[in-house]
Amino acid sequence: MTCPYAPGSGARAALHEAGLDGGSLPELYEKLRAEYGPVAPVTIAPGIPAWLVIGHRELLELTGDEHHFSHDPRRWTPLREGRVPPDSPLMPMVGWRPALLYADGREHRRQRAAVAAALGGVDGHGLRRTVQEAADRLIDGFMDSFTAQRPVDLVPHYARKLPLEVIIALLGLEERTAQLLVQAIAGTVAHNADSSNASRRMAEILTELIAHKRAHPGDDFTSALIHHEAQLTDEEILHNLVVVFVAGNQTTVNWISTTLRILLTDESFRSSLAGGALTVDDALDLVLWRYPPTQNFPARYATCDLEFGGQQVQTGDMLILGLAGANADPEALPPTGRPVTGNRSHLAFGAGPHACPAQDMARLITRTAVRTLHHRLPELRLAVPESELSWVTSPWSTGLAALPVRTPSPQGDVR
Repeated sequence: MTCPYAPGSGARAALHEAGLDGGSLPELYEKLRAEYGPVAPVTIAPGIPAWLVIGHRELLELTGDEHHFSHDPRRWTPLREGRVPPDSPLMPMVGWRPALLYADGREHRRQRAAVAAALGGVDGHGLRRTVQEAADRLIDGFMDSFTAQRPVDLVPHYARKLPLEVIIALLGLEERTAQLLVQAIAGTVAHNADSSNASRRMAEILTELIAHKRAHPGDDFTSALIHHEAQLTDEEILHNLVVVFVAGNQTTVNWISTTLRILLTDESFRSSLAGGALTVDDALDLVLWRYPPTQNFPARYATCDLEFGGQQVQTGDMLILGLAGANADPEALPPTGRPVTGNRSHLAFGAGPHACPAQDMARLITRTAVRTLHHRLPELRLAVPESELSWVTSPWSTGLAALPVRTPSPQGDVR
């Protein structure tokens, strides 16, 4: 597929344009690297410029330097100048919130301490049981649906449902409210005209949850945040729930579906896993290197004019963490150009003090999802040519819209 960018044209690469699927993104990053080096000019919406950091070393510098690069989007020049309307699909991801993702220094450390403590209080054995039971229940639910005419789509029936079921259990939600939250989360991350409305619906549901948990605390993540010594306000609790679970949900969905896609389409990958040459965690790390669940993560904002990565960055400019591009930086890879098994120096979860605090939880969910499906249905095969798979794209991530599969029947014919 052709990338929406032609080297030497003088035009910025448009990360927001349709047509960027999992196959064309590496091509785009290498074109940008060849022309601009580790920091490339892009747009994230029509007329809205940004810098995409695709150098491994530069991304580490960006994530570790809060003096020159702030997390606070209120510094962003297009936003201050009114060029990004409140209902822009960008706002659910780049609008300021009183949460750890948008704070620097001491304020960030205060909020992160509360989030880290709440995550650390989650019972790992209990969480593993919750994930395993949910995975088995979902597989049981679609096992009898395989027919020659109707394959099963693993994205809506497995990869998308499993993380949400776990998140709902961790938040302490009852069933009806949980379903409304699932719908609101899906709308928020869709990056379309209704994203802002969905974001508001999500906020209303979580606000009611926080009020309920203040009156009736339980053994759940929400209650742990409420009662942490950092004394987060209700507004801070709300937005940290959004950051940890909503952002983390789509990341986990993409990680599960991408790993399953590779298992279905790469024979050597599948046989290495089946034969024990790769562990499930090795396989997950290779996916994080080559196809990180979030390709581009917003954002840092320059606090002064400076030269960075060979570019003249101005005060208030947005710099996007090009996680996928940085992972593919030749300077960070061995001479073969392929990551070494067991190497976890990838940047799929960011780096520095703002590295994803929930990455261990995401790994547990993804590992259990992949291992369970691979164990129970080892003969699954893709139901369409890989080239016909459809994608959901945004400036930040590219994930599978569908992953239709078939399985051999006991008589040997393919359903």
